[in-house]
Amino acid sequence: MPPDSPNSGPTLRPHVYDGIQEYDQKLPNWWLFSWYITMVFFVIAWVAYYQFGIGMSDEKNIEAAMAKIADFQKRELELIDDDKLWEMSRDEKIVAAGAATYSTTCIACHAADLSGLLAGAKLPGLPLNDQEWKHGGHPTQILTIVRQGAPDLTKGMPPWEPQLGLQRVVEVVAYILSKHKQDDPITLAADSPLKAAK
Repeated sequence: MPPDSPNSGPTLRPHVYDGIQEYDQKLPNWWLFSWYITMVFFVIAWVAYYQFGIGMSDEKNIEAAMAKIADFQKRELELIDDDKLWEMSRDEKIVAAGAATYSTTCIACHAADLSGLLAGAKLPGLPLNDQEWKHGGHPTQILTIVRQGAPDLTKGMPPWEPQLGLQRVVEVVAYILSKHKQDDPITLAADSPLKAAK
């Protein structure tokens, strides 16, 4: 068998360093061709993407995905009305999910019992267990405030939809409504901006 035959065993380079010799084997053809193909693909992709503008950039992909999400949320919101929210407030699973979110994000400002009081001390949030509402007591009005926050963020609630997402916000509103009755009277607070709008 000739010494350069692929079946003649490993070939060692003649030099020795600290008693260590180096193999001098050729890489397999399948590996070399895979490497060459990836290099050719890179050159073609680079020219197409950066020189001719073929394909969308990551920024455009993200913008398209965000627009798709916003469109989906808009369609979902169009399906939510006062009656739907009242119906959800009677669903035990939705209310339980809303209660769990409320206990981790809302309790610090509105208290566990929704009273806005802790051991007699006034908390930053308004009471949610009475019939007086600053920004409207209809379910969709409550949903808007929880989603987008109070008009004056320096004196009111921050928007929670960016952190919680639409589904969890709706569940929290359903939980709050579960502590009320659908025919409860709605009173606007003395400092309600809705009074000035009338």
